[in-house]
Amino acid sequence: MTVGNGMSEMMKLESVLVHPLGTAAAPVPEMLCIFRMGDLGHSLGQRLLQSGYRVVYGSRRPHSCGPLPQGAQVMNHAAATQSGSLIFICVHREHYEFLETMASHLEGKVLVDLSNNLKKDMYPEANAALLQRLVPGAAVVKGLNALSAWALQNGLLAGKQAVAEVATKLGLTVLDKGSLSAARELEDFPLQLFTEWRLPLHVTIGLTAFFFFYLLIRDVVYAFVEQRKDISFRIMVSLANKVFPIVSLIMLSLCYLPGVIAAFLQLYRGTKYRRFPDWLDRWMLCRKQMGLIALGFAFLHVIYTFMTSLRYSVRHKLISLVVDEVKQAG
Repeated sequence: MTVGNGMSEMMKLESVLVHPLGTAAAPVPEMLCIFRMGDLGHSLGQRLLQSGYRVVYGSRRPHSCGPLPQGAQVMNHAAATQSGSLIFICVHREHYEFLETMASHLEGKVLVDLSNNLKKDMYPEANAALLQRLVPGAAVVKGLNALSAWALQNGLLAGKQAVAEVATKLGLTVLDKGSLSAARELEDFPLQLFTEWRLPLHVTIGLTAFFFFYLLIRDVVYAFVEQRKDISFRIMVSLANKVFPIVSLIMLSLCYLPGVIAAFLQLYRGTKYRRFPDWLDRWMLCRKQMGLIALGFAFLHVIYTFMTSLRYSVRHKLISLVVDEVKQAG
């Protein structure tokens, strides 16, 4: 008992000497590993360092790689894997072979696959699925592949949780898309065209069709039924020119309306740091597209107005020439 008490007293003394203010030792920041020192790897490492993590790069040539972010380290792949349990794979699919040779070093690690393809359906198997097959002892998570290096600068529950915590500390919003069966969808996501244009285009097509058929019935069909006047020749120019300014003004109002709603919502909540509802968030994201469509329809209105004026001017000149010839002949 005496020895035990003496050791206890010495431990207390050591604690006092090491922490004279009685504070606990500061926790050591988690070490994260990044394979490949490219633009994306450099930007990701810099962002991780700014978020309080330690970063080590795995490289085939650790002594000849480019400049590192301040505070980062570089080692060979085998040594780097021993430094952390979470590894970001910033490697193209065609270079995955070396990971298979390191399967024993990657046992139990969480591998975040950031790869993308140059076009859709480029390979029969998703990159993340291939990586999981090559390194079966690791937990592969598909994520962060929709982020660019520029943006960074300015089921596998444990693996997902680890990646989600890192992404949250980076200031990102995490969306769980399920198992690796959804990896192909994520890999094709950066290749999608007009992702924010779909809603504005659908709204525009709906409004254009509604007002076109409304004016067609009101101006053309009604005139033919009630007055027996055939003015169908006006459909392509005069009638269309009535639709363009209407749709343009509505799309312009839809461009600015979500900002007003968002402002009132923030005032009501008393904070600007809460997320908007999904419908408002989606609406806010496509405001620019709605504004561009409004500008395009306004431009079409100008062109059609010019064409209408030119047509009437030409018709007036032709009528004047005919009248003059008739007078001369008489």
